[in-house]
Amino acid sequence: MNKQRIGVLTGGGDCAGLSPAIKWVVKTALDEGLQWQRGVKYEVLGIHDGWKGLVRADPDNLATDGYLEPLDEKKVRTWDRYGGTFLGTSRTNPYDPNNDRSEIVLSNIKKLGLKAVIAIGGEDTLGVAYKLSRDGVNVVGIPKTIDKDLPETDYTLGFDTALNVIVEEVDRLRTTAGSHKRTFIVETMGRHAGWLALEGGESSGAYIILIPEYDFSTGKVCELVLEGRKSGARYDIILVAEGARPSGGTEFVKENGLDSFGHKALGGIGEFLANQISNTTGLECRSVVLSHLQRGGAPGAYDRRMGRYFGIAAVDLVATENFGKMVSYKNGQITAIALSAVIGKPTQVDITMQYDIERYNGRRTILSKIKTRAEAAILSTA
Repeated sequence: MNKQRIGVLTGGGDCAGLSPAIKWVVKTALDEGLQWQRGVKYEVLGIHDGWKGLVRADPDNLATDGYLEPLDEKKVRTWDRYGGTFLGTSRTNPYDPNNDRSEIVLSNIKKLGLKAVIAIGGEDTLGVAYKLSRDGVNVVGIPKTIDKDLPETDYTLGFDTALNVIVEEVDRLRTTAGSHKRTFIVETMGRHAGWLALEGGESSGAYIILIPEYDFSTGKVCELVLEGRKSGARYDIILVAEGARPSGGTEFVKENGLDSFGHKALGGIGEFLANQISNTTGLECRSVVLSHLQRGGAPGAYDRRMGRYFGIAAVDLVATENFGKMVSYKNGQITAIALSAVIGKPTQVDITMQYDIERYNGRRTILSKIKTRAEAAILSTA
C-alpha cells in the first residue's frame, strides 16, 4: 500500500476548537477502513509552534527534534475535550519581508517528505499557506479565528466558545454593576470586524454595542446612557470591540511596533470610553478588558463538532489531492474554497442590515428593512 506523510499545524492566536480539529485530522487520516478505500496509508506529523516549527525543525533528527511529533489515534484520543492547541502556536511569518525564511520552510517540507500540510488558522496563517501553495507545496487550510472575519465561510473555529465567555463574564458584571449603579464598558477582541462585540452584546443584552464598522460619537454614547438612566435603568453594560473608533479619531494602540504580519497591538478604547462617560455625565464607570479570556477554556459543543467536521473534510481534500483549498461552512454545508479567495478580504458586519446606527446596537427588524430616522433624514435631503 502506498504510504504518505501529512503535516498538521496551528498558527496565530489560540482558541477553542483547535484541538478537536487536530484530533479528527489524525483519526480520519489513520482510519484503517478508509485507508483500504483510498489505497493510501497515512502518517501524521504534528508540527509544533505553527510556521516557526517548519522554520526551526531538524528533519534529520526527527526523534529528538522539539518541533516535530508523530501523532497517532491513542495520543489524540481525548484532545477534543480541551481548549487551546496541544501543538502550540506562534505568529511567525516565514514570508516576513524583513526576515524571509520561506526557503527554509520549503526545504524542510521537502526533507520531511510531506505529501501535504494542513494549516489551521486565520488570515495570517492561511496567507502563509496560500504563498506556500503558489510555491508548489500541497496545502489545505482549516478556518480558525474568534473574530469570525474570514470570507467564504459562515463559521470559524473558536467563535461560539468565545461568545459564551463574553455572555458569562457580562452576567457576572451585572451583579456588581447593579449593586453600585455603575456603567461597565466591556472591551472585546475584534480588530477589523465587530462580530464578537455585536453577537456577544446581543446575546448578553448589552445596552450599547460599538463596532469597528461604524465610527461612534462619544457625545451620543453619553446621551444614550443618560436616556437609559432617566427611563429607570440602574446600570448599563456597553460592549466595544478593540478596533472601534470615535468619530474623527483612530483605533487605540496599546503597544508600539508591528508584528511580523504588520499588525499593531490594539487596546485602550474601553478605558477611554469609561473616562469620557464619567467626565461628561458624572456617572461612575468602569472598564473591563476581556482580552485572552475570550480565547481560553474548553470548547463548547459547537466548536467540538465543527472541529470534527473541518478536520475530516481537510483529510478528504488531501485524499482527493484537492490542494490549495480551505475547508468552509457555507449555507449549512461543509465545502471547500480556494485559499486565494480567503486572503485580504475580511468579512465585516453589514451595518445596513445588522446594526442600528441610532441605538448603537443590533437591529430591531429582521424580516423587513425599516429605515431609521437617520436614514430617512439622509434620503429626504438627497
